[in-house]
Formats: sequence, C-alpha cells, structure tokens
Amino acid sequence: MRLFYTDHFVLPLPDGHRFPMEKYYRLREHLKRADWAQRCQFQVPVAATNEQLQLAHSEEYIDKVISGTLEPIDVRRIGFPWSEEMVERSRRSVGATIDAARAALSEGFAVNLAGGTHHAQYDAGQGYCVFNDTAVAARVLQKEKAIQRALVVDCDVHQGNGTAAIFAQDYSVFTFSMHAATNYPFRKHAADLDLPLPDGTGDVEYLEQLDTALTRALKSANADIVFYISGADPFEGDRLGKLRLTKQGLLARDRLVLTRCLDWSLSVAISMGGGYAPHVDDVVEIHANTVATAFQLYEQGRELQRAERS
Repeated sequence: MRLFYTDHFVLPLPDGHRFPMEKYYRLREHLKRADWAQRCQFQVPVAATNEQLQLAHSEEYIDKVISGTLEPIDVRRIGFPWSEEMVERSRRSVGATIDAARAALSEGFAVNLAGGTHHAQYDAGQGYCVFNDTAVAARVLQKEKAIQRALVVDCDVHQGNGTAAIFAQDYSVFTFSMHAATNYPFRKHAADLDLPLPDGTGDVEYLEQLDTALTRALKSANADIVFYISGADPFEGDRLGKLRLTKQGLLARDRLVLTRCLDWSLSVAISMGGGYAPHVDDVVEIHANTVATAFQLYEQGRELQRAERS
C-alpha cells in the first residue's frame, strides 16, 4: 500500500500556534517503526499544478495565495501566516491526495498522511485549509476520465463546508459529512448528506448512525472511488472536538467505513483530517490506527484477488 507524505515541507508557525504541525512527521516516524509498514511504500507526492488547482478554485484566489497578496482578513480566516513554504506545503498536500487517488484506483487503498483540507472553498481558504485537496483530486480524476463519480465520506468532527460548497451543483460527487452539530464552522454549507451529532455523542450511538448513513451514501453516490477523510478530532480528549469517541471507537469507525467500501468493491483514497488533542501522541496513535486498519483490509483485498485468479 502506498503512503504519500509531505511532512518535510514544513509550514513555519509562530510559537504557541495551536495547529499541531509536528504530528505529520511524528506520524510517519511512528509508522516506519511498525513491522507491517515495512511492506508499504512511502512516497513524496508531486506538487499540484495551477491548472489542477483551478479545477476546484478560482484563478484569482490561487494567484493571491501564490503571490502572497491575500488580504489580512483572508489570512486570518486561513489561520496560517503566509510564506513561500506555506504555498509549497499546500500544493504538496493536494498533490498527495491526487497521487493517493490514482494509486487507489489501481491498487484498492492508498493514503495521504496529511490532507483532508475540507474547509477551503472555491475562492477562499478557511480553518487551516488553503486548498481543498479532496475537491481538486476528484476533479483531476474526472478530467483524466479515470472516474465518473465520487463519494466523499467525511468523518472529521468539523463539517466539510468547503467540499460541500464546491460540489453543491455537481451531482457527480456525493458529499457526506458526519460532524458535531454545534462545532466549527458555525455557518455550514449543506452537503448531500449531513449527519450532525449532539455534543457528547459516544461510540455506540456514533457507530450506529454511521452504519445507517453509510448505506444511504453508498447507494446514492453510485461512485467509482471514495475519498475518506478520517479525522482524529472526534476523540473524547480533543480540544476542538465536542464528541466523546474513544480510541477503540475511532478504530471501529475506520474499520466500518473501509470494510463497507471493500464490500462494495470501491477504491479508497484516505486522508487524515484534523486532530487537536492536548497530547500529540494521542493524535498520532489515532491516525496510525487508521492507516494500520487500511493496510489490514488492503492485504485482505489482495488475498481475495489472488484467490479469484487461482
């Protein structure tokens, strides 16, 4: 299974910034120590081009990001100070989801060890999201005629408002967001299927509702590929979460989503989404569990293919 990483393209942040940028490097180091991960391919993605970004974003917005001419209010909405490193990091993160989606189509599952920048909209960034990696990747694959339809399964604790807005009039991409109802963003954009949850929702209720909603989304989407934004922030210890899932519950969530996709013979491009627990090790463990679950099911899928060929 291929894992695309961008953590060495560092986005410099001021001291005390609450975004845990170090989680990406620590996630890759954590995975490299796992015996099973020795059978994975760690790869650096190609940066997304302007032409690819323009499939989901306005040319004016892209130019402002690249040239550093965003208005101060736009920079505040994004939440990152502008720098050339921020631009390169953002391009690479989008490129990682494009590469993961291409790999998933041929191999079943693939992972972007970052990504899930679902707040970025057509002409603006927001909430630590500069470009919308999922939206760009889906449009790239459609332009290449590799797919016709896609399903976005967004289990980050925050609603995927940017993705929903970009695909609002595009019925070839079905957007499903499962999130905390009262959480950021406070002005949400309706997805094709929204599942807002009350504060304090725990494992049992979460998994029951996800099970039902997944069936509905899969039937409605009629997709060729699934983009799964996992998210570590529904965790009970997350500072920005408002839900109460345990690590075991999050692991069960990942297994449910990925097993269902495997049952439907769907390729899956996985991205990490957010995670803001006070201890970064908790975030790293949750993300690593997502990748490990994907690898286990990836191996099962390959075994089934070999059995069918024999």
